[in-house]
Amino acid sequence: MLKISIVTASFNRVDTIAQALASVQAQTWPQVEHIVIDGASTDGTLQVIEAQRDRLAVLVSERDGGIYDALNKGFARSSGDVVGLMHSDDFYADERVLERVAQAFADPAVEGVYGDLDYVAKADPSRIIRRWRSGIYRREKLAHGWMPPHPTLFLRRSVIEQWGGFDTGFRIAADYDAMLRYLARGKIRLAYIPQVLVKMRVGGESNRSLSRILRKSREDYMALRRNDVGGLWALAWKNLGKLGQFFG
Repeated sequence: MLKISIVTASFNRVDTIAQALASVQAQTWPQVEHIVIDGASTDGTLQVIEAQRDRLAVLVSERDGGIYDALNKGFARSSGDVVGLMHSDDFYADERVLERVAQAFADPAVEGVYGDLDYVAKADPSRIIRRWRSGIYRREKLAHGWMPPHPTLFLRRSVIEQWGGFDTGFRIAADYDAMLRYLARGKIRLAYIPQVLVKMRVGGESNRSLSRILRKSREDYMALRRNDVGGLWALAWKNLGKLGQFFG
């Protein structure tokens, strides 16, 4: 039976970490290991996690170099056939998400699985702010700024072993760089689940301030160039393509 590893990186998320943990624990797929890498939280987050220690495969709490460093630590400690993420502010749309993911991986040719994502209000997760409907992947979409919602992307371990984890030289866009590496350079085969898999609270690290938005754009451009996907045109379409998520 397919074993799925879920990696969570946390730092001072006492208000949301319990829901993230519960979301993984509620999944109906029986072969799931949950790895939590905490960055030495000081707000009570670690106490919440430790209360669930017997439900976790791995718990590490220590200072790290940021979220991408923490996630790489989690990848290194995972043992599943497939690896996915559960960010400390996120939660699964329902209890059968990992079951559907496992079914998609029943095809041995599939190397990655992704789905749709809802952005929800931080104070009221039942209120949807944006709807990210991914659509079926075609390689030419990458040059128009397309990417799968990263929290919904699950990869076979072999993909990460061959193409690496996150480049921690990126502070905000290491996830985009990694996805372009897997898709453009690795040419992995993806399967799309046309359903919402993950609910993500708005207010993430990449859009907290104008300076971070500008830095993200610079890093997105670097990722596009280094993976031979495109340049300014692709970056423009990547940003413009988000506008439709606010409607419908």
